[in-house]
Amino acid sequence: MPQPTDAELIATWASQPAPLLPLLHAFHDRDGYLSDDAIRAVAKGLKMPAADLFGTVTFYHHFARTPGGLDQPRVCDGPVCRMRGYDGLHAALTDASPMPCAGRCDGPIPVLTGHTVRVGTSAGALQEVPTPLPPAYPGKGSECVFASIREPDRATLDGYRRTGGYVALETVRADASGVLGTLEQSGLAGRGGAGFPTARKWRAVAEADARGGHKTIVCNADEGEPGCFKDRALMDHDPHALVEGMTIAALVTGASVGFIYLRYEYPQTVPILQKAIDDAKNAGLLEGFDLMIRRGAGAYVCGEETSLLNSLEGKHPFPRNRPPYPVTHGYDDRPTVVNNVETLCAVAPILRNGAQWYRDLGLGEHAGTKVISLSGDVTRPGNYEVPIGLPLMELVDDWAGGPLPGRTVQAATMAGLSGGFVAGDDLSITLDEPALRAKGSFLGAGGIMVFDDSRDMVDVSHQAMSFFAHESCGKCFPCRIGTQRLAERLGGQGPSALPVWNQEVLDIGSAMKATSACGLGTAAPLITDSLLRYFPERVQQHVEKNR
Repeated sequence: MPQPTDAELIATWASQPAPLLPLLHAFHDRDGYLSDDAIRAVAKGLKMPAADLFGTVTFYHHFARTPGGLDQPRVCDGPVCRMRGYDGLHAALTDASPMPCAGRCDGPIPVLTGHTVRVGTSAGALQEVPTPLPPAYPGKGSECVFASIREPDRATLDGYRRTGGYVALETVRADASGVLGTLEQSGLAGRGGAGFPTARKWRAVAEADARGGHKTIVCNADEGEPGCFKDRALMDHDPHALVEGMTIAALVTGASVGFIYLRYEYPQTVPILQKAIDDAKNAGLLEGFDLMIRRGAGAYVCGEETSLLNSLEGKHPFPRNRPPYPVTHGYDDRPTVVNNVETLCAVAPILRNGAQWYRDLGLGEHAGTKVISLSGDVTRPGNYEVPIGLPLMELVDDWAGGPLPGRTVQAATMAGLSGGFVAGDDLSITLDEPALRAKGSFLGAGGIMVFDDSRDMVDVSHQAMSFFAHESCGKCFPCRIGTQRLAERLGGQGPSALPVWNQEVLDIGSAMKATSACGLGTAAPLITDSLLRYFPERVQQHVEKNR
C-alpha cells in the first residue's frame, strides 16, 4: 500500500481539534522519524512558525530525529527497573537508549520498540505481556473503581453493561440536577495528585461562560510519575468506565468535546480505548459528545494540567501562570474540566450506589478509596484499591506479602517520587493526606515504591533527583537550576563540610518550594528533605567519602 503524502497527512489532521500531536505522530509513523523537511511541512500546514515547532518537537522524548529512530529500543531506567537489572539489559540491546519510568513497575523491565512494549530482565526473555488484573481484593470492605474490573469481558460494551455499566449515564441524561450534590456529599476529590474536590471543579465549569465557544472535558491519562501504573490497569481492563465518567462530566457541565491525553508509553492501550469509544458512540451513548484520543510524546511535565493543555493546543508544553484557571480558561481558552483516569472512573459507581456508600468505603472519618500502585522490594507488587486511612505497613505486609525473604523495609516513597520518602517509625503512617502532610509528604497519585535494607538511599535519591533534573521543563530557573544542583550534591559534588552541605541542600530546596512555577519544582526537594530527616548518618558518609 502506498504511503500517504505530506499533503494527504496534513489534509487529514489539520481540520481536526488539537491537530499537532496526531499529525506529528502520523509523520513519525510513516517515516520512522521526524525529519527537518517533515517538521517544516507540518509547520506550513498548520500555519505556525517552524522555529517554534522545532523547539516543541525536541522537547518530547519519543519523537526520533534520526532515520530508524522509531524502531530503536528504549529501555526503562526508572527506580524499580534500576533495581531489577536495567544496566545489564540496556548493555545487551543494540542501539538502545534509556527512557524514564514507563509505568511497568509491576512487571519490569519494559522495552519500547516502535509501538510494541516487551518486558523482561534479559534480552532473551523479552516478551509482550498484557496488563495484569489487580490482585484479588484482600480488604474487609469493598472497592469502588476495581469492584467489577475482574469480571469476564469487562472491557467490552456487553461485559461492562452486565455489571451496571452506563446505568448512571442514562439516569443523568434524564435528570442531571442531583449529580453535583451527590459528588460533593461523597467527598470525591482528584485522584491524580492535587486532590481538588471534583464537584467544585465541575460546578465551576458548568457555571462558566463559554464565550461563544465550547466547553471541554480532558482526561489526564499521562501518568508519568515513576512508580505509578494504576491508570493503565483501568484503561486496559475497564475502558468503558472512563468513557462513561467523561460523558457524565460532559452532560453536567455542558461540554461537547472530550480528549483523553494518553501517555506515549502505553501504545497497547490506544486500540482498547478507541474500540470502547467507537462502541459507545455506535450504541448512541455519547449523543453530541465528541470524544477522542490524543497521544502524548513523552514529557513528565505534561502530567501538570496546564502543560497538558498547552501540549494539546500545539504549544510548547510549559506550565501556565495561574490565575486564570482551566475551569474558566482551559483548552482553547474556554472552560475545561481536567480530571485523571481514576477520578472519572469513580463517578458512575458513586452515582449508582450513593454518596454515603462511597464515604463509608474509607476508614474512620476518611471518605472513599485510593488505588495504590505498589512496587519495589515487595513480594506481590501490583495495584491495590485501599480504603483511605489504611496503615502503610498493613498494605505492604498483609496485602502485598511483605518485603522479599530475609529483608526488612528501609523506606518507601510516596506519590511516586514527588512525596519523598517515609522511613523509620514513620512507616507506621496511615495512607491519608492529613497524616502524610504532617510528615512532610503527600499521597498524590498513589505510587509507592518500597526499598529494603539492601538499598543505598543516597544512590536512590540521586537517581530520583536526576530524573527531576532531566524532566524539568526549564521555564523557571529555581526548578531548572535547583534540580541540577541537588543532583550534583547527591552525585558527589558540593561542599566538603557536612554542616555546609546540609544547609546548602536545604536552602536550595527552600528556594525551589517557594518560587517554582509548578509542582515539579516544589515537590523535588522533598527527596532531599526526607533523606536528611531519615538518613543523616548515610548523608554524612556520602559527604565524607567525597571530601
